[in-house]
Amino acid sequence: MSVRIRGIYATALTHLLEDVVQASPPIRERFDGEFPQEPAAATVETTDDRQGVGVVGDRNAVERIVDRLRDLGTDALAWEASLPRGGVYAGEVTETLGSGAVVDVGDGEGFLPYSKSARRIEEDDRLRVQVTEASPPWTDGRPVLDTTVRVHGGLAGLVRGGSTPAGRPELADLVPTDPPEGWAVDWGRDSDDAGLDALDDALAAVTDRAATVDDAFADAPAPADAAPHRYWGGDATYWVWFGRETRFALDEHRREVVDTMAGHHRIKAADSAASAAVDFVEAVCDRSPSADGDQDFPFDVVTRQFGPREGETVTIDHGKPDGRCFTLGRGEVTACDADGSVTVQREMSPGGTYDALGTDRQAGDVAVTKFQEGRWWYPTVYRGDDGTRRGTYVNVCTPVEVFPDSVRYVDLHVDVVKHADGTVERVDDDELDEAVEAGEIPDPLAEKARSVASAVENAL
Repeated sequence: MSVRIRGIYATALTHLLEDVVQASPPIRERFDGEFPQEPAAATVETTDDRQGVGVVGDRNAVERIVDRLRDLGTDALAWEASLPRGGVYAGEVTETLGSGAVVDVGDGEGFLPYSKSARRIEEDDRLRVQVTEASPPWTDGRPVLDTTVRVHGGLAGLVRGGSTPAGRPELADLVPTDPPEGWAVDWGRDSDDAGLDALDDALAAVTDRAATVDDAFADAPAPADAAPHRYWGGDATYWVWFGRETRFALDEHRREVVDTMAGHHRIKAADSAASAAVDFVEAVCDRSPSADGDQDFPFDVVTRQFGPREGETVTIDHGKPDGRCFTLGRGEVTACDADGSVTVQREMSPGGTYDALGTDRQAGDVAVTKFQEGRWWYPTVYRGDDGTRRGTYVNVCTPVEVFPDSVRYVDLHVDVVKHADGTVERVDDDELDEAVEAGEIPDPLAEKARSVASAVENAL
């Protein structure tokens, strides 16, 4: 189960997982022992928004790693990508945009930059494309496509349609394995530090996969006749979202290796500037490695330095158990307290009714939501322009995280409402049951959601 790890969670995950290869220089400095420069069965990389990781590679290795990551915390959730990295499809162009085209490949839509095609792209065109960058389900981005077919590898890859090795052509004469006909070798950056035996093993591995791609194309219908159609499934690709409890569990793993401030990964996930500040603090301060999670998490310091501050605005990023994420709108921060509570007020547009409350949305209505960092629920009070309370909606969710520009969590379906007349009602238990049945919410997380809902219902 050899694995290559990159990103802000690398130290913690290197401590958690076995058989780490191609370790970065900082990781090699922090750990005793050698990290071989050999092919990886899977790669774990932090997502661009730092909310989790992508796991890509051999299916057996990927699934074992994902199982380990799920066990880190109750609020760690994972989904398999509908369009995996490396997947090759016959697709149809459904829309042309300023810098590229939207392509329907059957399993979903991808984005093909015009720079990735040698021909002019127009609507209704049918062409063969490959997924080069998969996209987490909680973001708005589409997977990125290319018309050039590649077989990816950390030390060595192959490019279909070429014959000249790219990057370091002299290596082609030094390793015993020859690339298959019609494929060019693309040596990875980490190949500089690898021995010839490791490079030969890497080239042999991608050569076998290239043969699988060639077989998939043999006698296959042309894109014009087949679109949408999948030629080759590519690499197993999963996305793992880390909730707040999971980030603190990762802190514990990192603390076994190097001094780690409380909330290390929680702060780093919030903002790139905050991430740099954490590195600085840990480099110059003699922190005790026994910091105890929430008890030492400097919420007040972090929010005063990086936000959100009173008078600023934040979005409410409402994650769903199937991996998608919706924005409930942007509101003004009217209070931010040292205990981790943030109050957000939004103006509501008229029309329709408030979910579960059944109350009409009227002009002048406001929603006042109080978020508490780390809490498994949050209340929203809806009021009319005259101050009349229209009802209270309590959302049950994974532990809330208050980031500089947004509040994030994953909704767990079951909720509790208090109507204007004082009647309390628990709703959407059936949706929670359906999510468990669909495999979107693990049983321990579902039990936690039910327990929280019961406590809130009794308190109201």
